[in-house]
Amino acid sequence: MAMAMARRVLALIFMVALCGTLSSCGLPQVSAEDRLFWDVSAELVGTTVLEKQTFDGEPVGGISAIAYDVPRDRIYALSDNRTRPRFYTLALKNLTSTPSLTVESVTYLKDSEGTPYPSGTLDPEGLAITPSQTLLISSEGSPRRQVPPAIGEYDIETGQLKQAVVVPTRYFPNGTPGDTEDIQTQGVQENLSFEALAVNVSSGTGGVYEPYRFFVATEGPLLQDLDFAPEIPYKNRLLHYTVDPYQTMLISEHLYEMDIAPTGAVFHGLPEIAVLDQAGHFLALERSYGFQGFAVKLYQLVSGGATDISTVESLQGDTSGINPIQKELILDLATLEPPLQNYEAMTFGPELSDGTLTGRNRSLMVMSDDNFDDGQETRLLIFRLTES
Repeated sequence: MAMAMARRVLALIFMVALCGTLSSCGLPQVSAEDRLFWDVSAELVGTTVLEKQTFDGEPVGGISAIAYDVPRDRIYALSDNRTRPRFYTLALKNLTSTPSLTVESVTYLKDSEGTPYPSGTLDPEGLAITPSQTLLISSEGSPRRQVPPAIGEYDIETGQLKQAVVVPTRYFPNGTPGDTEDIQTQGVQENLSFEALAVNVSSGTGGVYEPYRFFVATEGPLLQDLDFAPEIPYKNRLLHYTVDPYQTMLISEHLYEMDIAPTGAVFHGLPEIAVLDQAGHFLALERSYGFQGFAVKLYQLVSGGATDISTVESLQGDTSGINPIQKELILDLATLEPPLQNYEAMTFGPELSDGTLTGRNRSLMVMSDDNFDDGQETRLLIFRLTES
């Protein structure tokens, strides 16, 4: 046995010496970066436009986030109207042939006492369904109005706040609007706060006592993280929470570096994320708007190996010692036939299968925010997401 083992070791040494390098033996080389990412592709299989309309006396629009309810086969669409914050329940028919959307109901958001929010105190932007069939909703807040950002769990039937999530104080704006002697130096920026929100629901079967994780990211950098040099990418933060029956806890926080903003961009940010698996793979939308129109790109993210920055007070300047979330481009939406819209909502939909494709195939739905503008559309794109 010992002699046989020795001969195998000597043979291995001989082969390595003979080849010199693995590539010289004709073996395929796989980079460390390639091993990080899944082989993911997105194929557009359907699209439809939600027609301009009113429902319960309010215009339907301003859709900033969507979430697909698997048991009910319905889409919840969050309207970022600050006067009467609400979400709609939509029915989707004919997923890939001739899709159509119908508004079935509207639910207005209320505080923990069951009272409608006063105008301007809630700016709902992120939406996700929990395993216990409640809704997580993030609010951007407003430094100008001295309204802090917020994350809350809401009853899916009544829209009432069940509990608020503790947000680190570094996200709260300081300073007084209009006071030049007490200007804001920290916290979220106006309209660049908590917009991307996703729940990891694949860890169990669901239920009232099912623990889960959720992730929320800022659309733009905190003020204390902002570098004003145009050649430095925006440094956003992604927070990782765990939720169980006893507590909600912030586990970690990571750096997400945006692409460099396109020339002439008026705004440039991260509006949405979705969880691919429990191993730290995500999808993300990056969106820009400016003199060149809209630019929207879909990325795959990998958070494994990213540095925990929850104790880092500022990300300004050199961050070479911090490992950011890594990303890889999946699709530039400018290459699609429908003209680009203000796409900022994204969710996984029903499974898709035609019996001809291998690997996992599920639908990915992306929706645009019409900003209550007659010149813009509320368009839904339906993709076949193939993962292998």
